[in-house]
Amino acid sequence: MADEVVLLDFLLSTFGMRVRIALAEKGIKYELKEEDLMSKSPLLLQMNPVHKKIPVLIHNGKPICESPIIVEYIEEVWKDKNPLLPCDHYQRAQARFWADYGDKKIYIIGKMLWTTKGEKQEAAKKEFIEALKLLEEQLGEKTYFGGDNLGFVDIALVPYYSWFKVYEIFGTLNIENECPKFIAWAKRCLLKESVSKSLPDQHKVYEFIVEIKKKFGME
Repeated sequence: MADEVVLLDFLLSTFGMRVRIALAEKGIKYELKEEDLMSKSPLLLQMNPVHKKIPVLIHNGKPICESPIIVEYIEEVWKDKNPLLPCDHYQRAQARFWADYGDKKIYIIGKMLWTTKGEKQEAAKKEFIEALKLLEEQLGEKTYFGGDNLGFVDIALVPYYSWFKVYEIFGTLNIENECPKFIAWAKRCLLKESVSKSLPDQHKVYEFIVEIKKKFGME
């Protein structure tokens, strides 16, 4: 019997993007069900009753939640196709560490760039660039964080690139001037169909955030 794979997602979500990239890298066919985050479906509430968030991967009727866990699940279940994590246990641990670093730094500080002003925003700008520069050091001269092939860290980090227009406009930043190696890496990732078809245009993300800020009086 063929696998039944359903993804509950929101197309502008960085966390959903990484799951879509992983599925594409593995060549897994799935049904995409896009969620309205302002009016969550009964299916989402049933499949993720704890956090009530996307993405949720439903594999043969069983839900898997939280994007890093989902990507690892995809890697383990479809391990014979396009490995996303290295075989070496230490390197696997390092990959998990840097993916987690992205969520703790890029996501959290990036949000501060468009939700704060004044001193808080200035501090966030400094910390954001420092975080990207540290990631540039980890990348070194490699094509991808995973080496010659797109891997777990690349999949975790590249969705943030879709939000760079938001960060730059609201945070008055020029990320390419500050971190050219990081931007060059992101553009290399986008040459892969699995990435380019999974990441929305930066302008769409920017328009979405403009509407969010208007809706919640954050202008």
